[in-house]
Amino acid sequence: MPTLPPLPPTIIEPMVRRALDEDFGNSGDLTANLLVPEKARNKLYMKAREAGVIAGMQAAQMTYAMVDPKVKFTVKKGDGSKVKKGDIIAIVDGPVRSLLSAERVALNFLGRMSGVATLTSQYVAKVKKHKVRIAATRKTTPGLRALEKQAVLAGGGYKHRESLAAAIMIKDNHIALAGGVDKALKTIAKKADHMARISVEVDTLAQLKKVLKYAPHVILLDNMNAAMLMKAVAIVDDYDGPRPVLEASGGVNLETVAGLAATGIDVISIGALTHSAPNFDIGMDAA
Repeated sequence: MPTLPPLPPTIIEPMVRRALDEDFGNSGDLTANLLVPEKARNKLYMKAREAGVIAGMQAAQMTYAMVDPKVKFTVKKGDGSKVKKGDIIAIVDGPVRSLLSAERVALNFLGRMSGVATLTSQYVAKVKKHKVRIAATRKTTPGLRALEKQAVLAGGGYKHRESLAAAIMIKDNHIALAGGVDKALKTIAKKADHMARISVEVDTLAQLKKVLKYAPHVILLDNMNAAMLMKAVAIVDDYDGPRPVLEASGGVNLETVAGLAATGIDVISIGALTHSAPNFDIGMDAA
């Protein structure tokens, strides 16, 4: 896959700083400072302990840069790289105290984000025969959204909505509290900025038919099975008006995603990409 553009350092720096503050406490690394001579230098190798897709390298690299600029951090497998068990993904070379002190925070970023990227790649592989996008949601770890969304990209997925300010998304509670879907859509159409994209969530085919006349950019088909999604696609294809992007969401897993993709929808959004991704096992070894 193409090399991903890096995130702005100003976005990542607060995340890394918080993680280091949490890990260093008030006194720093007591073990390394007591055990290792101040001038000792060495080299450590980050290795994949399983097969998957790497992500989070930018945060890991910044971790070492913030702990000690004298550490040389050499990336061998950048974000989006597919790795096998035993592959070296990065080498750190420099003062041993610094190598040890930054190890856990760097590996935490790499393990978490590579887990997201690897799970995303598994979903993408399941739907490769279909013209459908696998997208993340806002079900992210508080404070880590930018990195987790970047990890989804590394795995071949798409970001979806990055924040509440990124697009208008009218969900079931909005509709209920606004007094119904018609009132909600009329109000949004009247008040929304002309540059804002509008998405609306429906969970029945009757609601789908109702919202089509308002020409939303995206219609989210919530918790519909494959049979319902096929009917929804047929309704939209037969509609004499602008065709919205059709997005399926809710209860998607690796066993069901291919069947949903075969219905002809455009996007499948999956909260599990970020809220349920297992940690990717990466070790740090001296050789």
